[in-house]
Amino acid sequence: MFSCLIWMFVLLCSSVADENSIRDADIFPSSPEIERRSTLKLFCVLGKRYTPHRNASHIIWKLNHDLIAQENYNIVNETVSSVTIHNFTYSKAHVKCFTKYLGKEQLLVHTEVTSGFPPDTPGNISCIYYFDAELGCTWTSGRETNLRTNYTLFRKIMTEGRATLLHTVGSCQSKTESCSFYYPDTPYSSSFCFQVKAENVLGEASSDCVPMPMEKIEKFEPPEILSVKKITGIKQLLTVTWKMPEKIIPSQDLICQVHYRNLYSNSSEFVNISLNSAEKTGSCNLTGLWDSTEYSVAVRCISVVSIFWSEWSRGKTASTEEKAPSEKVDFWRVIESSHSAGSRSVHLMWKPLNSFPPSGRILGYKIQYFPENNAALKMTNISTDKKIILHLNEEAYIISITAYNSAGNSPEAVLRIPSTGEKAPQIIETVRTFTTNEEVVVEWIASEPEVDKYVVEWYEELETDPFSRSWQYVSNSTNWKTNKNNFKPFICYNISVYPLYGNKVAAPYSIQTYVQEKKPSEGPVADTGIPGKNEVTIKWKEISKDKRNGFISNYTIFYKPEDGKELNETVNSDVLQYRLKSLQANTQYTVYIMASNEAGGTSGEPKTFKTLKFNKEDVIFIALPVGLSMLFLLGLWITCILKKHAFKKVCWPDIPNPAESTAVEWPLDASTNNSFLKGVISEVKPIDFEDLSVLEHCFPEESQEGSLLMNCENHVSECTDINTKGMINGDKKILYNEENEVAKCFSPSMSHIITDQDIGIQMHSALIPVKEIQPIEMLEDDLRESQQTSIKNEENDKEDFLKLEDFSEKALFNPYLKNSVKTREFLISENLTERSKNEPKSQSTVSPPFQQNVTGQSYITLDMFRLTTAH
Repeated sequence: MFSCLIWMFVLLCSSVADENSIRDADIFPSSPEIERRSTLKLFCVLGKRYTPHRNASHIIWKLNHDLIAQENYNIVNETVSSVTIHNFTYSKAHVKCFTKYLGKEQLLVHTEVTSGFPPDTPGNISCIYYFDAELGCTWTSGRETNLRTNYTLFRKIMTEGRATLLHTVGSCQSKTESCSFYYPDTPYSSSFCFQVKAENVLGEASSDCVPMPMEKIEKFEPPEILSVKKITGIKQLLTVTWKMPEKIIPSQDLICQVHYRNLYSNSSEFVNISLNSAEKTGSCNLTGLWDSTEYSVAVRCISVVSIFWSEWSRGKTASTEEKAPSEKVDFWRVIESSHSAGSRSVHLMWKPLNSFPPSGRILGYKIQYFPENNAALKMTNISTDKKIILHLNEEAYIISITAYNSAGNSPEAVLRIPSTGEKAPQIIETVRTFTTNEEVVVEWIASEPEVDKYVVEWYEELETDPFSRSWQYVSNSTNWKTNKNNFKPFICYNISVYPLYGNKVAAPYSIQTYVQEKKPSEGPVADTGIPGKNEVTIKWKEISKDKRNGFISNYTIFYKPEDGKELNETVNSDVLQYRLKSLQANTQYTVYIMASNEAGGTSGEPKTFKTLKFNKEDVIFIALPVGLSMLFLLGLWITCILKKHAFKKVCWPDIPNPAESTAVEWPLDASTNNSFLKGVISEVKPIDFEDLSVLEHCFPEESQEGSLLMNCENHVSECTDINTKGMINGDKKILYNEENEVAKCFSPSMSHIITDQDIGIQMHSALIPVKEIQPIEMLEDDLRESQQTSIKNEENDKEDFLKLEDFSEKALFNPYLKNSVKTREFLISENLTERSKNEPKSQSTVSPPFQQNVTGQSYITLDMFRLTTAH
């Protein structure tokens, strides 16, 4: 029942697959394997699904992706089409069957075709026999078939020296070039032969049966080393013991080979030891070895009739007996300056012993030191490192170092540390260094030929750790060579040569060197400072030592004006500033500096600066006159401040305005009430402007104005003094006397006299009431006429008027008279001039009379005088 269900499920699945299949076709032969360059023929069969709409004529063929030509097609019937491919050279290819209907291609079925070759005859058969374990053989198959090929190994028994198939003992199959028989199918026989057969779909091939005696192809498992050890008290010897493998063909002689290798020198030696297969262990003594040296030991064995050695056993190591070190310790010292009074640090460093052969494993180093003048104060330090720091006082010390192992100590190595104030002699005169392709060479000249031992010390210039220094002792030579690889390229090294005489060290001679240079990693940065008008000082700092990459040979300053040609100046490496001259004023420049060594140059970043429009001298030439002018103006201003009252009196004196006076109220109506002024005004007659003419100037030339005014001022001053005295003697002098005196002052310098009528007209502005009543300044003739007309009739009124204010004569010259004299002109009537003619001629102070009908004649008004109150 269960089987029926399975069959029904299979049929259902197959029917569904047929309905859903897109191909419903078949190709045969399927996955064919053919010989390379042969002809291939394939058939494609259409299923019922494609008929009757399609037939074999609609089938096309493709090889991989390439369409096969129509002439290679063959229509067998309506549903079968074949294709023939000649000279098939592909190792693998896909042949595909399509239908092409209504211009559309549909894949029906495809198959993979493999081509190859029939097998060659196997050769070089070789077998190895592991007693009672395995028998394995290998061979060569010849040309690659590219097809599935099977190999069969036959083991046969020789009968009278001939191989027959009837006596085949066993065989094994393999798809590779090796095959093995395993225990118990590994019987021992001395008459076996071995044959290999190869076969594939294209054919088969068999080798000859090769005879191989079992004892000749026997191979052992590697022996096992039991021990490698030294014997106490016996130097340069090791004993090796090993165990033989168990599965060995019995009753045969064996040879075992011992291989030992010096791990220090990497040299190897072999020793052969003969044994019998019955012996289970083997041993031997290795002699002539190095003291205190470690060795590695391995063993292998072989039968005397076999052709195969066993594999090497796992190696073991051991060391020979030690002896005391035979060489002195190679050590050096670096003395640091005293950090405090009575104390200094001495750095001691040494190299590991490199004796050949070595003396053994160094357990440590013993450092002893004591003051040179007191050996009883010896001190001892033990170190397992290769450096130590000693803190010593200012005395000279003797230091010794020995290396020790289990067998003893090495000889002492001694150095002397000089005292703090000791001056070492200078024996080295000069040192030079150079490099070749592979070496660095240092040569020196010594002033004392008897010195034959030196120490060459070298270290990186920027290295501050004293323990990082390297050194080497040189004997009987004044040059030293070392491999170039001991120095780093592009790094500056300090090299010093120290002469040694006895246990003392003379003064060193030091130089610096580069084993290889390249151009600097960066350029110097320019500092332009403050530029001048036609020059600027460029400064820069040295490149840091780690960026120089060589010795700086020179610096080149490149500078270029805006839109101009670039110029340059080169200076030595010890110059760190340079003054550029002959620059253009008020111009922007770009400057940068290039540092150069033997390998090339590197420029720093460019900087810009602008020259000044004026230099210091120009500024001084401009500022000095301006400064002096300002000082002069400042002094003049200070003088004006200090002398302002004097300047004011001379240049612009105060002229009181009568209208603004508060001392005395003197309006026009008040003046008319005064009896004295009434008398004056009454004498004024109407003036007929038709009868008037302009007076000429009193002075013939303007140049005489100054002298005239000065004379007038002097006269006024004299009159003032006289009138002042008169006021002191009596307060009630009549006004006409005062006026008469004033007129006398003016009469000598006046060309013409103004009449009393003029005086009356001008009195309104001439008599100015102030706190100090100034004397009325009048002309002499006018005062006399006023005396005749006024004093007789109105003496009382004048006395009343004088009672109002006390007058004192103080004549002051008004500088504004100059303008009045020049500009003010008055038209005088002919009648007025006639009255002037009738005046008494006896007055000596009267000037010549007015000239009639002369225009532009100057006049003097009473504005020129001020009233001053007598106190």
